[in-house]
Amino acid sequence: MLLSPKAERNWESLCSVLEDVLEDQSHRQLFALELGSGTGQHVTRFAQKIPFVTWQPSDIKEEYQDSIKAYIDATQAKTVLQPIFLDASEPWEKWANLSCGSCDVIIAINVLQYSSFKTAQGVFSGAGQLLKQNGVLVTHGLFAVNGIITPSCNEHLDEELRKLNPEWGLPDIDVLRQQAYGNGLRLERMVEMEDYYKCLIFRKL
Repeated sequence: MLLSPKAERNWESLCSVLEDVLEDQSHRQLFALELGSGTGQHVTRFAQKIPFVTWQPSDIKEEYQDSIKAYIDATQAKTVLQPIFLDASEPWEKWANLSCGSCDVIIAINVLQYSSFKTAQGVFSGAGQLLKQNGVLVTHGLFAVNGIITPSCNEHLDEELRKLNPEWGLPDIDVLRQQAYGNGLRLERMVEMEDYYKCLIFRKL
């Protein structure tokens, strides 16, 4: 079981956003896909608080898939499926045989700033295909606005990310909004979180 201190700190605030977004659908069982699940702390915590959702965690790294399995076993989470390998930069047809219109919710926590633009395109393209009508894509992270990054600590983080990988960096909200629109989604809400993080909530039209 891998431990992310950041995941342990922010899971409650993220869960509150999800509970608020999904509150009006709590009368039925929903299916949620998590992209880039990482350690598995988020998805198993969410499962405890939001029992009407069946959660499908995924990650590209085997070590994270193993950690997710360990968290599922340790928490005895009944509504969390075994993790799957999923590379969001690939066409959605290769997303572990998930079918068109099969998801009520897709979440991507701290994924986009550590990804290439191709992956960001893949996230929105996949969401556009896999989400049911009125389904939601929830992304969480640090973002630029109209090409501007504030405050300076986020500028420095963006620079550091680009040193690690030139394709990484803080994505621009307006660019993501355009990607969403091109795939049948609209930016419905933006929630300010701790430490300048934001949750962007997109809805499938």
